[in-house]
Amino acid sequence: MSIEADIGREVADLAGQRPVIVLKSSEFRRTREQSWQELERLVDAAERGGMRMLAPHELNRLPLLYRTALSSLSVARAIALDRHLLLYLENLALRAYLAIYSPRTSLTEAGGHFLRAFPAAVWRARPHVLIAFIAFMVGIVAGFALTVEDESWFATLVSGSLAGGRGAASSRQSLLDGEIFAPWPGLAVSLGIVANFLFSHNTLVGIFAFCLGLAAGIPTVLLIAYQGLILGAFLALHYNRGLIVEFLGWVSIHGVTEISAILLCGAAGLVVAEKILFPDRYSRVDSLATHGRLAAEIAVGAVLMFFVAAILEGVFRQLVASTPGRFAIAAATAVGWLAYLHLMRTAGETR
Repeated sequence: MSIEADIGREVADLAGQRPVIVLKSSEFRRTREQSWQELERLVDAAERGGMRMLAPHELNRLPLLYRTALSSLSVARAIALDRHLLLYLENLALRAYLAIYSPRTSLTEAGGHFLRAFPAAVWRARPHVLIAFIAFMVGIVAGFALTVEDESWFATLVSGSLAGGRGAASSRQSLLDGEIFAPWPGLAVSLGIVANFLFSHNTLVGIFAFCLGLAAGIPTVLLIAYQGLILGAFLALHYNRGLIVEFLGWVSIHGVTEISAILLCGAAGLVVAEKILFPDRYSRVDSLATHGRLAAEIAVGAVLMFFVAAILEGVFRQLVASTPGRFAIAAATAVGWLAYLHLMRTAGETR
């Protein structure tokens, strides 16, 4: 139920309890304005620093003043006072409602809660992550098998925007100089153009994988498998030119985070699909509402991982022009994510 509906219900309750009193506008203001100003002062203090800014007696007064303001609003509507007064009372009642009933959670507390909730949600979705991983690996194997024998498949599997000029006509040296060990374009281009494009593209893919879970999860599995097909085609292209190790180092520096985020988005979509297909004792809508928070936590955390991957890909991938160095960064990110998901899981599950 909306906030306006809650306030409207309380106003209606009060209107039913009290007879309609016809008063002049000036008399109406004079007898009630002091309580409105007091309520406004308390709400201002609560909005600036939270409820801890109010003294104990002010905390006791706040709900009483709120109910008085609702009563005034009910009378004002009944006797059709000026529009400005009605808007003022409606705004005051809404602010007071939020001050009294809104969750007592700061931005820092909400962030800390999410940092614990995300690993716990991922842990609970282990079977769904496994299914997404299997679909991705099947795609890699299929893409590699098709392209390694016939490189014309590369243009079929990889769109032009992702290929970036690479294809069957690419030579070993062109891939080394123009891709794997291309010069760093500078911070402005890396962050302003490259990282921004990569984050937007990857996030769009992840959101699609999540939302397509509403279609029983089959499109989600196919989309994750297609991402594997793309990677398999790239692997085959570089394998045929003896650059498989260099390419793995080049892609792993961001791929550990990026691929993990794609799999998590797919897992979130599969959670949605499961609750639609197998609602248990609930209706499908109730089951989705009950378990949808788990999927949403995974999807939001994956989007944050896409942001980290975009920074790694846009900056460090070309700034670190050493294959061993790239593998070291990839290993460090893998260990970091695993440690975070494992260490924070227990704290999140006890929330």
